[in-house]
Amino acid sequence: MAEASPRVPVRLFAAIVLSTALAPLNSTMVAVALPEMARDLDEGSGALRQGLVTSYLLTNIVLQSPGGKLGDRLGHRRALALGQLVFALGAALAYVWPVLPVLTASRVVMAAGAAILAPSATAMLRTELPPEVRGRAFGAFGAMMGIAAGAGPKVGALLVGHFGWTSIFLANVPVLLLSAALARTAPPAAPAALEDAPAAAAPRARFDFLGSALLGASLMGLALGLENAQLRWAAAVGALTLVPFVLWERRAADPVIDLSLFRRRVFMGGSLIIALQNFAMYSVLFELPQVAARLSDVGPRDVGNTLVAMMAMMVVASPLAGRASERFGARAVALVGCSVALAGMVLLATRPLVAITDAVPALLLLGAGLGLTSAPSQAAAMSDVPRDRSGMAAGLTSTMRYVGGVAGLTVLGLVLTETRDPEAVLREHTTAVAVFCAALLLAIGCALTLPGRGVAPARAPR
Repeated sequence: MAEASPRVPVRLFAAIVLSTALAPLNSTMVAVALPEMARDLDEGSGALRQGLVTSYLLTNIVLQSPGGKLGDRLGHRRALALGQLVFALGAALAYVWPVLPVLTASRVVMAAGAAILAPSATAMLRTELPPEVRGRAFGAFGAMMGIAAGAGPKVGALLVGHFGWTSIFLANVPVLLLSAALARTAPPAAPAALEDAPAAAAPRARFDFLGSALLGASLMGLALGLENAQLRWAAAVGALTLVPFVLWERRAADPVIDLSLFRRRVFMGGSLIIALQNFAMYSVLFELPQVAARLSDVGPRDVGNTLVAMMAMMVVASPLAGRASERFGARAVALVGCSVALAGMVLLATRPLVAITDAVPALLLLGAGLGLTSAPSQAAAMSDVPRDRSGMAAGLTSTMRYVGGVAGLTVLGLVLTETRDPEAVLREHTTAVAVFCAALLLAIGCALTLPGRGVAPARAPR
């Protein structure tokens, strides 16, 4: 009798999805609630964005890699529980004390919790699932993240309309409690089902606090400098801080980032694809509404309904990509995905943009391509590292995702102006999309580094 095909453990997978879905869900709920919050708190929208959105993103950028390293040291299930607790404490604080300074602090606490639980959750897809189901698990995981991001505005509007804007913070707590219960009762991974059970752990040095501090200072400076033209000096300081960080990590007994990971061809290629596709995706999400608003008096609802086309195709394509990568290999699926995304981007550049709906065919192609690319790229990158460094690797890929988004917004700031002259607007649009096309061409090159079928997983170095 043929052996039954391995299945994704539902309880564990649900715990992972519920925890990590809170980041995109909560971010989009906050965006919807900002106008109500500004009226109640008598604060400007700029101050609220800086306090509640920018602080959250920057904290995530800074803490993703240390959070992943912490998961490798504590164990990923323990780190997941710790991240859930920290996130819940931040959400509860925002609910019971809704003033801007406390809300800002609570968002930083929530981001710190997300930076601990997100890399560990991604690492658990690598360490607790057999390779036969890993592709479809990453595909379903990507689809659920897309659903969470798309549902955020509607859920946020419902909560704000019926229970007030503070409810968007309280709503996180029961989700986290359910996730924690599922994770606690989920059976452990069977070592026999995994391809490389970890060897006996060697004594570890103290946590790399200096390396974490240098990395945080560097990433914070780069992120602030790229986002704000008045803080370009911060970007220079951040870049310079990378030098002592690299020198320290090369000699640290237990570094926060093992720099040898960047010598792994598959991990590097998969990580770059993740950064490049987020560069393209976030750029389009922010560029298209600005261009449409200057070409015509299109409302935010019409823009939102148009952009749903891209997000919906990502949700549909992501699980299909997971199954296809198990059959055909990550390289083939990622190459197809990057090529389809590039075709969508070329169509966006060449199709006349008279109305916002003219972008729908291009967005459908772009969403399908990005959805096909994400799961095999992340699964291949994670499978290329030893199991005992899965948290560190997940933190790095998460950081690359955020860095790609910030870089995309920076390019938009350099290309787009405030002009309302239709010809100038279209020239800026064409220039911006040409840059996005270049990013996807680089992603195609990176896809060539991914493994085909039947490639052996990475082993820990002797």
